[in-house]
Amino acid sequence: MPQTESTPQKQTAQRSLSAELTVVVAETSESRGRPCASPLELDRPVASDVKAASSWLPWVLLAAMIGFLYSQILFDLASDWWNVPDTSYGMLVPPLAGYIAWKRKHLTLRIPAIPSLGGLLWIAGACLTLLIGRLGAEFFLSRISLVILLTGLVYTFWGKERLRTLVFPLLLLATMVPLPVFVFNQLAAPLQLFASQVSTRVAQFFGVSVYQDGNIIQLATITLGVEEACSGLRSLSALMVMALLLGFLLCKRPLTRVILLAMAFPIAVFVNVVRVSGTAIMADYDPQLAMGFYHTFSGWLVFLLGIAFVFLTLRILRRILEPAV
Repeated sequence: MPQTESTPQKQTAQRSLSAELTVVVAETSESRGRPCASPLELDRPVASDVKAASSWLPWVLLAAMIGFLYSQILFDLASDWWNVPDTSYGMLVPPLAGYIAWKRKHLTLRIPAIPSLGGLLWIAGACLTLLIGRLGAEFFLSRISLVILLTGLVYTFWGKERLRTLVFPLLLLATMVPLPVFVFNQLAAPLQLFASQVSTRVAQFFGVSVYQDGNIIQLATITLGVEEACSGLRSLSALMVMALLLGFLLCKRPLTRVILLAMAFPIAVFVNVVRVSGTAIMADYDPQLAMGFYHTFSGWLVFLLGIAFVFLTLRILRRILEPAV
């Protein structure tokens, strides 16, 4: 019959085995470059990763919901930017607004975020505007509701003070949406008639035999029609965006910015009259100068003239209203 070991011998053997296991575990941990950790400590990074992922999940769901609601609207808007010359300037607006918001992020983030339920009113208004736009087939309402929604989200999650630092990027973003059709039509017809009347008188002043009937300018050898594209609204939208940017970047007083923005309208009308008058005078000399490449080139040339007038107006306003700057 085998003899059992005494109790002191068993304890000595257990201590020896435990010491050997401790040495092996320590060597394994050192070979891996990190200290030995308990199973509870090894689970902590996993728990933190899960917590971080769960904190981003609501934002991902919110972005997915906005993308689902506005995907078709944004696609149609981008199609208009690409295919309609009057709205092509809109392609530059979102990158500019995002860049300005990014450059001013230190002003935004240094203000503590104070969520406010007041932003829910903006969100509700955006949803109502989107619904009316979709039911009424009014593209302007559907598109502008996105800007209203972004304003409401900033107000809700960040508060009023942070929203104030993002007012200009949001206002600039709103200019990417073309004017409503009924507003465009109401403005285009009077501007067409005004351009026709003034251009006829300018041409007569320079000795051109011309007769005006509505938006039709009748010359001796050719008939010119002042279309909607020649009403000045095409250059007006682009010049207003430019005036808005220049006022924000270079002007210090709100009054200067408001006046500069308001001056974009008469500047657009003036350069359009210059274009129509010049076309009538050149067409009287050679009808080919009023068609094709020459007509398109004159449009670009006159638009550059409008940009020059915006810069000149800015310089004059700064000298008068901001002499110390």
